Amino acid sequence: MYEWDEAPDLNITPLIDVMLVLMAIFMITIPVMQYEEKINLPDGSQKAAVSDTKAITIRIDKELTIYYKDDTFTLDSFPDAFRLKAADIDKKQVIFINADKDIAYEKVIFLLKVVKQSGFTKVSLLTQ
Repeated sequence: MYEWDEAPDLNITPLIDVMLVLMAIFMITIPVMQYEEKINLPDGSQKAAVSDTKAITIRIDKELTIYYKDDTFTLDSFPDAFRLKAADIDKKQVIFINADKDIAYEKVIFLLKVVKQSGFTKVSLLTQ
């Protein structure tokens, strides 16, 4: 006869070893994977018009000249000049960025980053 009084012995060491190997593989491969899809962005809604007269508009043209109020800046000189000029402005002020559609996306994002790093929280991109 069999003795049923003994506790069964379950060995989970191989399961843990396999799980750790799989976790290491996923940790290495997931950051390397890049997903890219070609999309055409819409022009924006024609119904929603910007009507905030107190908003500040920053405009950048094809030649990467930045227009802020009555001043013009280059892409290199804008960050420091904007931080100096925006020091006394309320950080809850609405700021619109109006960029030419032929500009590289990274230039527009750089402009957005400069404005956000200056402390402004309400920043929007304008569309045509």
